[in-house]
Amino acid sequence: MRIEILNTGTELLLGNTVNTHAAWFGRELFKLGLRITRQTTVPDGDAIREAIREAIRRADVLIVTGGLGPTSDDLTREIAAEVLGLEMIMDEAALRSLEEFFALRGRQMADANRKQALAPVGADVLPNPQGTAPGVYVPPRLNGRSNCAVFLLPGPPLELYPMVRHEVLPRLRALSGVENPPAVLELKFTGIGESDFHQGIDARLEQIPGLEYGYCAHIGEVDLRLIGDAEAIRQGRAIALEAFQTFLISEDGSLLEAALVRLLSENRKTLATAESCTGGLISNRITDIPGASAVFTHGFVTYANEAKVSLLGVSAADIEAHGAVSETVACQMAAGALHASGADIAVAVTGIAGPDGGTPEKPVGTAWIGLASRDGGVTAFKVFHPRNRHDFKLAVSQAALEAVRRRILGI
Repeated sequence: MRIEILNTGTELLLGNTVNTHAAWFGRELFKLGLRITRQTTVPDGDAIREAIREAIRRADVLIVTGGLGPTSDDLTREIAAEVLGLEMIMDEAALRSLEEFFALRGRQMADANRKQALAPVGADVLPNPQGTAPGVYVPPRLNGRSNCAVFLLPGPPLELYPMVRHEVLPRLRALSGVENPPAVLELKFTGIGESDFHQGIDARLEQIPGLEYGYCAHIGEVDLRLIGDAEAIRQGRAIALEAFQTFLISEDGSLLEAALVRLLSENRKTLATAESCTGGLISNRITDIPGASAVFTHGFVTYANEAKVSLLGVSAADIEAHGAVSETVACQMAAGALHASGADIAVAVTGIAGPDGGTPEKPVGTAWIGLASRDGGVTAFKVFHPRNRHDFKLAVSQAALEAVRRRILGI
């Protein structure tokens, strides 16, 4: 089934609003064994007309989001009816729902809201308990211009997502006739790149009948996606783990921080952090995970050298001699955090995020990561991530979390 998404709204193209619908729709539709073949974004107004006209010639299903509000630039409903050759009428049930929506909130409904109860003749009006914009479903039998089923849906996620789950997905399931969606397994790896997979296992994965595979690279991570029947996925997983077992983060899509919190809990270990260049990002990532309170004790953000000295016991003389971004300081930060917190493991980071502050010996992007544990001593290693500040911090935090993971596993 060819499914297209048409997102409307000038704000999406100006960059004022981030369009997250494609990723969400992709995940929800895949659960039914369906996929998006194309996504288009157009501004409010006449561009919607041409986009709908083109899409219904290609697609079996067109899902349009946005433009169902009461204002003058909310024209999706009217334009769709025009393109499909359908008359618009007032849906009395939808009008009553609108009036009740405002009455429950003690507000007077403006006349402009009445247009939201308009619908093409014969179309299904989809209820919207979360807002004032009902959705519309035009079945293929009503579409006099093509065999494409058309859904008109509100744009805000709070209104859109419940409507899709309750009204759209059941209709798509019936339209598609897919009874047994393919299985999918997502393996997350860190410390290796896409090219490692290409050189290491691509040729073997290609030989597995019925297996579809692909990669998605993030900063410090690569996801391997396996799609197929149970046996094909089993074979693909075995090949991947045979080559890259020690780099595996999770098999359920969990992020590195979630996998680390789980690992700390399973091993009855506690963790503390000492951060300079990442400014608390490592602690933030850990505490985003439910259950972190059982394994995370302290987060020291010692951005200034004085804080490194007073809070972690780093030698001011060593900072003067070696610089704050050095193996010596990283080791002392980790050891100081371990001592001050009483945790089982401490990780420390110190680096140069840029854009200024680098030298030929320590260019922007340089960082040292220190690791201390009660049963493994104190070590440090250098990483180099010449990126913008945001991505540098993310890459360094990823390397620090991975270092803790490996220390716990002894690899």
